[in-house]
Amino acid sequence: MPASPRILLIMGVAGSGKTTIGQRLAADLGWPCFEADDFHSAASRDKMSRGIPLDDADREPWLAALRARIDRCLADRRSAVFTCSALKEKYRQTLLGGTSAVSLVHLAGDLATIQSRVNQRENHYMKAGMVQSQFDALEVPANALTFDIRQAPEVIVAEIRQRCAV
Repeated sequence: MPASPRILLIMGVAGSGKTTIGQRLAADLGWPCFEADDFHSAASRDKMSRGIPLDDADREPWLAALRARIDRCLADRRSAVFTCSALKEKYRQTLLGGTSAVSLVHLAGDLATIQSRVNQRENHYMKAGMVQSQFDALEVPANALTFDIRQAPEVIVAEIRQRCAV
């Protein structure tokens, strides 16, 4: 077990590559990867599958569940990768919890690139029509390591590892 556990929180709008990058990074590091989508309630998943964006009330229990899992990892002295849209600063404050053990990684891209990626998805509850709402809600983080999603996933993973020293 590491002496000082680390949490890498991969954030960005839907279609930015959070799952791809998070899973590859976790595999490289031998850490578990926790996908924020897995923490949504059935009601929230249903709402999104009908093309209805979630509101802050929908997100509150979701963010609390994610924060509890982060806290559990840190208490167990286990490093981990988490993926989460974390679009607003107040969401990130909940997830980061004021601890330096959590590093924020922002996968950034333009609307056309993201729209193209989401249009190619099959069997995902996030619909292409909701991409604009993600950009509308996004408050670009000032305190994150930011990576351009047009780079190859292996390049992004290598850069994250270098810049986060993991």
